[in-house]
Amino acid sequence: MEKKHTIFITGAAGYIGTMLVMHFSARDDVEKIIGLDKEPIPDILRKEPKLVYLCTNVADDWEEKVRGYHPDIIIHTAWQIREMYGAQDMEWDWNIGGSDKVFDYALGEKEITRLIHFSTVASYGAYPSNTIEHRYTEDEPFRKMEYLYSEEKRVAEEHLKEKYQKYYSSLNGVQTEKNIAIVRPAAVTGPRGRFMKIRFGLQSALSGQMKNSFIYRLISVLVTFVPVTPRWLRQFIHEDDVAHIIERLAFDALPEKYIVFNICPPGPVVLGTDMGKAVGKRKLLVYPWMVRIVFFWVWHLTQGKIPTSPGSWKGYSYPIAVDGSKITRVLGYKYKYTALEAFQYTNGTYESYVPENMRRHKTV
Repeated sequence: MEKKHTIFITGAAGYIGTMLVMHFSARDDVEKIIGLDKEPIPDILRKEPKLVYLCTNVADDWEEKVRGYHPDIIIHTAWQIREMYGAQDMEWDWNIGGSDKVFDYALGEKEITRLIHFSTVASYGAYPSNTIEHRYTEDEPFRKMEYLYSEEKRVAEEHLKEKYQKYYSSLNGVQTEKNIAIVRPAAVTGPRGRFMKIRFGLQSALSGQMKNSFIYRLISVLVTFVPVTPRWLRQFIHEDDVAHIIERLAFDALPEKYIVFNICPPGPVVLGTDMGKAVGKRKLLVYPWMVRIVFFWVWHLTQGKIPTSPGSWKGYSYPIAVDGSKITRVLGYKYKYTALEAFQYTNGTYESYVPENMRRHKTV
């Protein structure tokens, strides 16, 4: 008889979490999904019959409620990504304290056989010494950054590794069924990210999706050109590739009990010229010192409403390019979209939500 799974997904109202709820709900071997998020349930999930939704912060008390549903797989996507202006201590408690609770629960419950944790490539560190040519691999260490998002992700991974090592040493050689998989995605994009889930960021601004407020209209005007620094680059991964990779990690056999993957398609990175062509705009060359000044004033003048938080200017000025081939070598997963295709085209699961006049198809 086929085993039925119950999956616990944190951050279920977020961009990634919502897609994973929908993706896994379609599987016959998934009996129930426990979705947790501090935000109310999204409309798109209200009719999911397999979903039990808990509206609470991951840093609060949720363990007993979740324990009653006996999940065997945890996918931790919950994160306060945008730095909270003047409330960094609260943000740290949400992200680091909340992650610690998820990790402790996963390692402390016998029924949990797999934990998948979402990290980021940003924690490799945007430094002036970085080059466009270098591709960071999973064996290279994270580096400390002023940028709070990348620093929190670095610390969370550090805590998870320490907790797992302590758990593993307590087994005294006894075999464990628990698997820990960490994914470090490049910038996730696709039709849902650009058209359904309107988030403030470069993708939305350059695509003309920010029209709901004065601030967003102002930014849309400012990006009439594509402002890029001399070594600006981006790597994108398509949202469908993310969902299918997480599916592999959740249900397929893994070669190691604790394993880390950069998830980013192979091939050329997206440079400023490429970005300009993709959105039909000309490139405007700017320099790191200019970006730093603008980010500083915008951050404080808007009190963080425009996410130009301290240290984030470095990610716009210095390159971080990663090697995402390990997932192909180890699990045989072949990416469906290149970095530029993921950003440029509207192919994918959610293309039907894109207005007809805005669809751009990748030819197969």
